[in-house]
Amino acid sequence: MSLEEGVILAIYLLILVLIAVRFLVKEKGKVIRRFRTGKAMTIGDRQVQEDDYGICQSADGFMAVLADGMGKNYGGKISSRTAVDTMKDMFASYHSHENPAYFFKKAFHRVNAQILEKLNDGRGGASMGVILVRDNYLYYAVAGNVKIAVYRQNSLVPLTAGHTIDVLVEERYMKGRITKEDALKMLENRRLYNYLGQDGFQEIEFFDTPVLLKEKDIVVLMSDGLYEGMSWKQIEELLSGKKKCQQKAYEIIEAINAGNKEEKDNASIVLVEGFT
Repeated sequence: MSLEEGVILAIYLLILVLIAVRFLVKEKGKVIRRFRTGKAMTIGDRQVQEDDYGICQSADGFMAVLADGMGKNYGGKISSRTAVDTMKDMFASYHSHENPAYFFKKAFHRVNAQILEKLNDGRGGASMGVILVRDNYLYYAVAGNVKIAVYRQNSLVPLTAGHTIDVLVEERYMKGRITKEDALKMLENRRLYNYLGQDGFQEIEFFDTPVLLKEKDIVVLMSDGLYEGMSWKQIEELLSGKKKCQQKAYEIIEAINAGNKEEKDNASIVLVEGFT
């Protein structure tokens, strides 16, 4: 091979390397950085709306929070508002190098302390679900009975179980700590045993492994008034199709309002769809 041929071959190889590098960088750069969202709620038959939600985005990621308050004399409303405001403040100081699990533990305990400070006589409390999306990965945490799920390919897959008596009973039965007879007696009890705004606040439920989100996935946060007010299948059907997230959220709440359930609780939903 002559010197001239060697130079030409080297140039061709360099061009191929540059094309390959450009392709790899382009593929690697397909990170979810934009989000379509939908938010809606209904007061139901209650006199006070005790649900609240919030959404934040920064260079370090995206966060959505849904809180379901409970209490008397506006204690629930104050608790849910405090929970959402505190989480938004915590997220504002969050940095991408911080471990999401540590962030959730620190933030939830801060929320618990803030509710206790504002309602020191125990007049209120709140369930809360939070999601954090960073570099296509979904991290999540829950205290109480707010439910988090992912809608993918026409299926709504729950990620959290919650802190209600029936869930606790099932866990203890599976571990052999209580008998089947005792478990059956308590499985209908959906009373909360862990929530924000109490001195005995326990550990949160959070991700074991983060979920790698795909295009067209929709992350769903729901209060118990929502998922107990309509069937899971109906929620899936209303999430299907090509409508915008906000329209889907409105239609789900409209279905709750039109339902024939005798007593209707506050019901709220937050939808988050990421795209590149």
